Amino acid sequence: MQEEDLTLELPTQEWRRLVEIASRRLADFVDSLPSQPAADTDAEGGAALARSLREPLPEEGQPFEELLELLLSRVVPKSFNTAGPGYIAYIPGGGLLQAALADLIANVTNRYTGVWAAAPGMVQLETNVLSWFSDLAGYPPEARGFFTTGGSLSTLSAVVTARHERLPADFLKGTLYASAETHHSLHKAALLAGFPSANVREVSADERFRVRLDELERRIREDRASGLQPFFLVGNAGTVHTGAVDDLSALADLAARERLWLHVDGAYGGFFLFTERGKQAMAGIERSDSLALDPHKGLFLPYGTGALLVRDGAALRRAHSVHASYLPAMREDSDFVDFCEISPELSKAVRGLRVWLPFKMHGAGPFRRNLDEKLDLALWATEALRGIPGIEIVAEPQLSLVAFRLAGGGDLEEENRANRELMARINARNRVHLTGTVLNDGRFVLRICVLSFRTHLDRMRQGLDDIRASVQEQSGQ
Repeated sequence: MQEEDLTLELPTQEWRRLVEIASRRLADFVDSLPSQPAADTDAEGGAALARSLREPLPEEGQPFEELLELLLSRVVPKSFNTAGPGYIAYIPGGGLLQAALADLIANVTNRYTGVWAAAPGMVQLETNVLSWFSDLAGYPPEARGFFTTGGSLSTLSAVVTARHERLPADFLKGTLYASAETHHSLHKAALLAGFPSANVREVSADERFRVRLDELERRIREDRASGLQPFFLVGNAGTVHTGAVDDLSALADLAARERLWLHVDGAYGGFFLFTERGKQAMAGIERSDSLALDPHKGLFLPYGTGALLVRDGAALRRAHSVHASYLPAMREDSDFVDFCEISPELSKAVRGLRVWLPFKMHGAGPFRRNLDEKLDLALWATEALRGIPGIEIVAEPQLSLVAFRLAGGGDLEEENRANRELMARINARNRVHLTGTVLNDGRFVLRICVLSFRTHLDRMRQGLDDIRASVQEQSGQ
């Protein structure tokens, strides 16, 4: 018989020592965030680092201190600094430290939450959080949901659920509709759910980058007349390109008339429902059939924290439930939930604790105030941009994202080249990191998206100073 090896069973004192070492190093990392570069985008340096990290499977171990030094001194810095206050690119994710504590608890206790019977208390805490989200969205008590890794998987399950509810077993005539501004995860979800890519209809947007209802209705009529089966409609609650919010009330009316499943992509903007301005912008969201949310965006949590809510919880179960003799009996009491019955996962960790703990520690107030601050900062940045000669506001902030560009008299290619150069100049100063996007009319625009709990007016002032100086530098003033 093989001699027992206890190497992997850390003695308590050693565990405490390792946690203390890591805690000290990570505290230093957090303290230095304001002075760290906003991003390290050197592609050649990144490639050199990646090549240097390639290695075969180690047979012998290394001291923890050496590995921590490798991670924090070499691996982590070569990246976008998504945890820092200057990261106002893409859609930021904050990484609340309280959530890291929750993950530590969840990972050490290692409870299984795929079925209710395995950890009824942990499942209930996660269910509580999802109920909070449902109440926030205005969904009824029978709504259900589950945590995902992000909006892409949330959208996939929404499409699968709608397909099950709205289409026959032979579903290949089903068509899906969304604004051309909608996140590409819809195309991927449709593909993975078995639909040809041609079944996704991209509808143009208006001057505010919201889906055009007249064109949408026309496309639906034409598809029905040709024998297709329209079934899925996406409304945006904050697009990636410009932060646009579709007229969700009008989409809900249309979905009701046409018997479509209305899914709202609230991955970026959904949690602005905590604010009065967000509620006004997203009026009608309560009438949707499903809603994708990303707590790792609007609630400042670590990446990998998404959620899907469905108004009719029974529909989730009908689309996802599969039985096996080796599983324990599932809950028949509607007060409780077996997540394996309403989601794709059977093996499931405790994802919701990283939401539950910060809310229980602080309440909803700080989240609401932080989100209101981000709305204010986007408006402040927009007004500051207006004061820079040559800058054109392309998309006014509907939430916390503003898109702008350096206007010029040249052709489109020349203007786009000038704006890419401007973005490079701004980012080279490394106090803020911006990203750009190409709109459907071919214009390259720069974006400011304010959504980190560490981003405040002081950093926004620095960012606008850098934009102003870069514009002057580029124009030769």
